[in-house]
Amino acid sequence: MRNGAFPGQTALLRLLTLTFAAAICLTAGLAFIDLIGGNRPGWLDWVRTILLVLTGFWLVWGSMTGIIGSFAPKRRPRGDLKRPEGKTAVLVPIYNEDPYETFSRIAAMNRQIVARGLADRFHFAILSDTTSLEVAAEEANAFEWLMREPDAPGRVFYRRRERNVGRKAGNIEDFVARSGGAYDYAIILDADSLMEADAMVAMARSMDLDKDLGLLQTVPVVIGARTTFGRMMAFSSAYYSKYFSRGAALLQGNQGPYWGHNAIVRVRAFASCCGLPVLSGKPPYGGHILSHDYVEAALLARGGWKVVVDPEIAGSYEQGPENLIEYAKRDRRWCQGNLQHRRLLAAPGLKFWSRFTFLQGIMAYVVSPLWLLLLVASLGASLVPDNGGDRWGVSPWAIAAGVAVTLLLPKFAILLRGAFDGTNRLFGGWRVIPSVFAEILLSTIIAPALLAFQSRAVFQILFGFDGGWPATERDARSVSLRTAFEASWWITIVAIGAIAFMAMAGPDFLPWLLPVAVPALLAPVIIWASSLGEEQADKAWLYAAPSELAPTPIIAEADAILVQWRSHDPVGVTAMDSVGIHAPA
Repeated sequence: MRNGAFPGQTALLRLLTLTFAAAICLTAGLAFIDLIGGNRPGWLDWVRTILLVLTGFWLVWGSMTGIIGSFAPKRRPRGDLKRPEGKTAVLVPIYNEDPYETFSRIAAMNRQIVARGLADRFHFAILSDTTSLEVAAEEANAFEWLMREPDAPGRVFYRRRERNVGRKAGNIEDFVARSGGAYDYAIILDADSLMEADAMVAMARSMDLDKDLGLLQTVPVVIGARTTFGRMMAFSSAYYSKYFSRGAALLQGNQGPYWGHNAIVRVRAFASCCGLPVLSGKPPYGGHILSHDYVEAALLARGGWKVVVDPEIAGSYEQGPENLIEYAKRDRRWCQGNLQHRRLLAAPGLKFWSRFTFLQGIMAYVVSPLWLLLLVASLGASLVPDNGGDRWGVSPWAIAAGVAVTLLLPKFAILLRGAFDGTNRLFGGWRVIPSVFAEILLSTIIAPALLAFQSRAVFQILFGFDGGWPATERDARSVSLRTAFEASWWITIVAIGAIAFMAMAGPDFLPWLLPVAVPALLAPVIIWASSLGEEQADKAWLYAAPSELAPTPIIAEADAILVQWRSHDPVGVTAMDSVGIHAPA
């Protein structure tokens, strides 16, 4: 099998990794119950041990993915750079977002495609679900600018739906139903996506060369970050993701992921397999599926198509949240979408690994309230007299040490691998070392607030609160201290209550609570402070990434086009509710 393990090797690697993760967690659980309960463990000891094993398994599993990826050999990217045989539509769904930023990126991608003489192979379709009339007017004006680009008329299309049924998935489904017959493949982007022409060509050629390939997912790198939080996330994306994705690719084989953007699909396969059900009942449990991408990948795999991730395809970019509030807002939607997947775990015909991916996505959020319950149970156990090893506060420190080792091992393994494969040189050489340690420190400080946001999201969904699909404020950067306080005051109140309770009921155990409680207490300050740094971003050397140190031509091109467009008053139409996207057959 080209660029991957054989099916038998993939199954064996899955079995070994799952067995190892389970063995580690069960061993840790037995050691923990012996430590805290001795020969006569109580019910609270068993509760904490079960919670530790459940949460620990997914922690170890994620760590193993990174470690496997850090040892995995680098493979050549799929496809090649020959002229594609098939015809590709580049789809850009948008929803109440800044059209000038999105359309300028499309203009940059179009210029590269045209310069390579591939205008007849790649068309662009902007699929708007915008509900704001003001933003819709801006989209129409930005499209007028876009029409001035080389070979744009007849190749670059725009349409706005009056009713955004099914949200993004419904938007793409609508295009496939109306115009999909004109294309062999579709590259699906987000409003903040940017992709090199070489990456698009390699993706299309992968489809040409492998007729069983239904979906090919790239690993996008976050660019354009300006704040401390945003640059930390961008550094993590650029430095760690490639290795974690290599490990995931080996485990997933041909039943890989789809993240909803920066991927190419075979239109025929997508049309025949990916009709999404509308779940019975009302949101958040029912209605349209929010995390549609995981489901579409599972349906393609069920239909016998390969679904593959290729972390070696370079030139795939996106933007990310610039502050923790925006991150939490996006995470809330993902949480609701992933929890919907519990209704699909037993869907007929799905591959085992598709079901496991659903379960993994569910546990990515459920594990946060489970950690919170473990913390509460440990607080309660600390107040029980003669409770074995807990009299000396051993178990909390043992848990903390185990979590730290599990989280840090893959990052240090990647740091070591990067020193030998040349990756560290791309990140500024020695500067990558303080960047890794700064990322570890900042992510640790942010972790209690993130755990609180995710736990609240899970509890809201369990109690039937629908979070909907809020528009993403991709240009939202620094936030005021007041805004941060309004978003996280409740975290501070909970932290104050926990500290006060322990100070009165169990002061001996207060020291091990403080590393979690103090960052939670300071959540508004941390959110505000981590959203700063925009003015110094150009001079900052911490979290330096290749996109900053040596920007690729398309990044510079997109920025230059945006500056040019913003420096002039928009011209064009005053309203353009519908511009045809129907391409010639």
